[in-house]
Amino acid sequence: MSTPQSRLARLAGHLWAAPPNPPERAYPVRRSNNRHELSPTYFLPRAASIEPNAEAIVHSTVNGKILRRTYMEFADRARGLGYFLKAGGYKRVGILAPNTPAFLESIFGIAAGGAVQVGVNYRLKAEDIHYIFTHAEVDLIIVDREYLHLLDGFNPAVRRIVDEDTDATEGELSGEFDDVIRQGLEYDRLHGNLGWEGLHMEAEDEEDVIALAYTSGTTAKPKGVEYTHRGCYLAALANVIESGLAQTSVMPHSRAKYLTILPLFHAMGWTFPWAVVEARATHYCFRKIDYGEMWRLLKDEGLTHFNAAPTVNTLLCAHPAAQKLEHPVRVTVAASPPSAKLFQDMIALNLLPVHVYGLTETYGPITKGYFLPEWHNLGDEMYQKMARQGHGFATSKTCRVIKTSGDAIVDVRKDGVEIGEIVFTGNICAKGYYKDPAATAKLFRGGVLHTEDLAVWHPDGSIQILDRAKDIIISGGENISSVSLEGMLVKHPDILEVGVVAVPDSHYGERPKAFVTVNPSAASLTGEDIIRWAKASPHISGFMVPRDVEIVPELPKTSTGKIQKNVLREWVRGGGKR
Repeated sequence: MSTPQSRLARLAGHLWAAPPNPPERAYPVRRSNNRHELSPTYFLPRAASIEPNAEAIVHSTVNGKILRRTYMEFADRARGLGYFLKAGGYKRVGILAPNTPAFLESIFGIAAGGAVQVGVNYRLKAEDIHYIFTHAEVDLIIVDREYLHLLDGFNPAVRRIVDEDTDATEGELSGEFDDVIRQGLEYDRLHGNLGWEGLHMEAEDEEDVIALAYTSGTTAKPKGVEYTHRGCYLAALANVIESGLAQTSVMPHSRAKYLTILPLFHAMGWTFPWAVVEARATHYCFRKIDYGEMWRLLKDEGLTHFNAAPTVNTLLCAHPAAQKLEHPVRVTVAASPPSAKLFQDMIALNLLPVHVYGLTETYGPITKGYFLPEWHNLGDEMYQKMARQGHGFATSKTCRVIKTSGDAIVDVRKDGVEIGEIVFTGNICAKGYYKDPAATAKLFRGGVLHTEDLAVWHPDGSIQILDRAKDIIISGGENISSVSLEGMLVKHPDILEVGVVAVPDSHYGERPKAFVTVNPSAASLTGEDIIRWAKASPHISGFMVPRDVEIVPELPKTSTGKIQKNVLREWVRGGGKR
């Protein structure tokens, strides 16, 4: 809603005076005639120029309306925000919001204004949000009305701009975010009508930071991963290719329709906000996950793409509204290793997995499990191969699995047996951690980006994760991969999700314990039933069978759907609520 403060701000915008000489166009210095500085911000004015009337954003607002915006409207609003930020001299802008049109517009508008964006997880505790915004040195925060209270007690010198997330762009239902967009557009009009050419469509230097993406900070303070213009540009192009966003000729619609389930604050939405715009596809914004509404949109709106963690896909497939779709939907799956059974369930519903793997430090996805036509003849083995993390992305270098020998880094054998750590180099590795040279040096020790994920390297060059180094269970001298055991246990017909952690054992040192969720129809199932089933299963070695299986109502997860094994370990120690 408009407030006295916002109306005064709007009035102040009309009092801006044009300088004697209009500002120069924001072209970067050319280094040569056969290259330009890469920045994904350019994708939006380009899309608006090519297809101004194409549908860019569809969203159900908090006031119960369906908002639809064209690429021209999207670009104009981002341009207005860019001029507002440029005129005000803002350099670091925080975003505290769910997946809304305002968040999308901010991603482009902040960079266009020459500032760095800092998207923050609104599910964090207020003290962690305050720490991130302080550490990032933000001088302005764009905040959704629902989450404004999380800034209570934060530095009052940092201006807040509140988005109401309504369908109104002016009048009583609009808010400060709409006000500043109008002020920015008016500023451009008064200062020469330069349009996008007066903003930063290209980076002055493509290695400059465009965004800080903060890690979750589950065991330490969150770290700000530095994303560059070049890295985001190349990661976004890779996602267009690897997720098939531009392959409209094989779809029943003229353009891709992407449902933004993946939080935009998480690794900048894996750079998909830029990728979807580059493909001139349609963003369907989703404030909160609602599986029934997802199925309605998949059926009625003809969605073609979404990204989701395995746990989201598991619950989607198990929802009462689930049924095989008439058209294929490409689902980019990541966040934690998926099981072969999940892929089998998804394909039966015409949800075609695009299996990727990556980290916040790699702009999100950096590998893909490429599906080969000859796998169709392999039966169940096909799903096992699909569950591998695969090969490096189109714009990445080949991923490696290594072990260290003194100061040397040595590749493991490509035999699918020898275990090592996954490492990366190349275009879509982040620049480092903001204001943390020690952590940056540790991340890139030996000249490679370390993941701490343990894997094997198969003869065909594909990698397959076994576990995080800290999650491997060593029981009586045997290494048990919690990921592998989870994939085996989830084959039980009544199990939905599994999280496996180590528990102390006086004889073997440690042994696995499984926490599971089950189908509502399996209310009588017990942990002992599952253990008996596991012992009889030909797929589970005897030393891997957990002695303890606990059925819980829900597994603890991060905001991106990863099972929080640190919480499971706390449960083992007797703390926390089930």
